[in-house]
Amino acid sequence: MDNRTNTIAGWVLGTMGLALALTIGGNMLVKPIKAEKAGYPIEAPADDAAGGGAAAPDEPIAALLAKADAAHGAEVFKKCTACHSIAQGGANGIGPNLYATVGEGIAQGKGGYAFSDALKTAGAGKKWTFDELNTWLTSPRGYAAGTKMTFAGLTAGKDRADVILYLNQQGSNVPLPPPPAGAPTATDAKAPPAAGAADPGGKASPSVEGLGNTTVPAAAGK
Repeated sequence: MDNRTNTIAGWVLGTMGLALALTIGGNMLVKPIKAEKAGYPIEAPADDAAGGGAAAPDEPIAALLAKADAAHGAEVFKKCTACHSIAQGGANGIGPNLYATVGEGIAQGKGGYAFSDALKTAGAGKKWTFDELNTWLTSPRGYAAGTKMTFAGLTAGKDRADVILYLNQQGSNVPLPPPPAGAPTATDAKAPPAAGAADPGGKASPSVEGLGNTTVPAAAGK
């Protein structure tokens, strides 16, 4: 080798040696951080982390109807008015008129409305009972695949029960099913506390005898 080649080789080796020295020195100054466990942490959804698991199933429709609110059902029904009327003698629209529907045969009547073959098949020999309406309103397409009904359904059991109660009051008036034993009713929810019950603070109301030395205010206007 000539001197020039030796010089180039020396520069290359020197550069490599310097890089190696810098690497060793850097590792000595900054210690690499190693994870205790390999991989990345994955946070569970809040419900799973709290042990919530699957959502609780709805109450039976009989229990929901016992505490249903027809006034709220009328509000929920407004979602349906783009396709349905409910007045007595009302005309069919995109969907059939729904007056007196509860208890009626499925996919029958309604002034000759053209029901889909899917609903005729799914409802063959059946009537619109409370249970059938509850299933239908949960998912019309799940009830009758291929139905012309494009509404996705009502996921909340309370909304379904309120609408069904409202529908029942529009020309049907079918007796409601008895609620399961012990199920609360709308009347129970509004019932006043029992007489003589202690107040939330645990202090009983004073008796009349205890007010003997208290001046009774005069009646208004006297």
